[in-house]
Amino acid sequence: MNERRIAFLFPGQGAQFVGMGATLHRDGPDLIRNLYQEASDTLGYDIAKIMFEGPEEELLQTKHTQPAIMVHSVAVATLLAEEGIRPDFSAGHSLGEFSALVTGGALSFADALKVVKVRAESMQAAGEANPGAMSAIIGLEAEKVRQACEKAKAAGIVQPANYNAPAQTVISGEKKAVKKAGDECSALGAKKVVPLKVHGAFHSPLMEDAVEPLRHILRQVEIVQAGVPVVSNVTSRPAVRPEEIRELLVLQVVYPIRWVESMQELDRMGSTIWIECGPGQVLQGLLKRCVKGARAISASDPEGIVKVVEDTGSQRA
Repeated sequence: MNERRIAFLFPGQGAQFVGMGATLHRDGPDLIRNLYQEASDTLGYDIAKIMFEGPEEELLQTKHTQPAIMVHSVAVATLLAEEGIRPDFSAGHSLGEFSALVTGGALSFADALKVVKVRAESMQAAGEANPGAMSAIIGLEAEKVRQACEKAKAAGIVQPANYNAPAQTVISGEKKAVKKAGDECSALGAKKVVPLKVHGAFHSPLMEDAVEPLRHILRQVEIVQAGVPVVSNVTSRPAVRPEEIRELLVLQVVYPIRWVESMQELDRMGSTIWIECGPGQVLQGLLKRCVKGARAISASDPEGIVKVVEDTGSQRA
């Protein structure tokens, strides 16, 4: 029987919803309530209240969304660890990379929150100072999306931001250029061009204002060699050395998320089961399009964690 190798996947912005993590807090052990309290103490406001009660417009502010998703994701991974389920490898989509690094032991939970707070506030400020747009291009291969962006650059800044699946790429940049690139994609055969409800042109040069604040806070926290290889969004390769992790986290805000290649890298590394830790089930859907036959399960609430334990425990040594 082949050795089981577990990959944890951590979601990024867009996975949030009002009520997220509430049942983990209510029904989980004290260490989870302590985790939420540590998060609120570190952030300087009651993140749990925003997660559990909203209002939605407050949760949707980037400065709240990013810490909320990270707290939920780390809580899930913590509960899985309590059940003896730990990753051999991991990856996180954009913001999710911080959850992966915490779970892999490279960053402490409190330090990661300090960084994510600055990252989220800086990205929100950059989005307000340099308004932009993002659109999902469905049903067109990535190379043609890149060609469309090149054509549209006469109208302004635009580039692929998230290579999410072989036929799903998100583009990001100035509003006119994103619209132009979307039209070019439609002319090249895209099935759909879906404008996204976002507060900035993430993973594009319009986020440049967030780079220095992020670099500054990352210099102030300790990063150690990751105990679990974390596949970087920027390179789609494992990053374990502290200085490499630090620089890649800075670059990530203006570079595209290479999710397709990251999933294929985890497959090459030997992953046999993939567990999505945190709100939503978006990543397992993308995974199945990136790696044919991948066995994926998700854990977002106590019931999901029980199912993961059952699914993995039945074949664990």
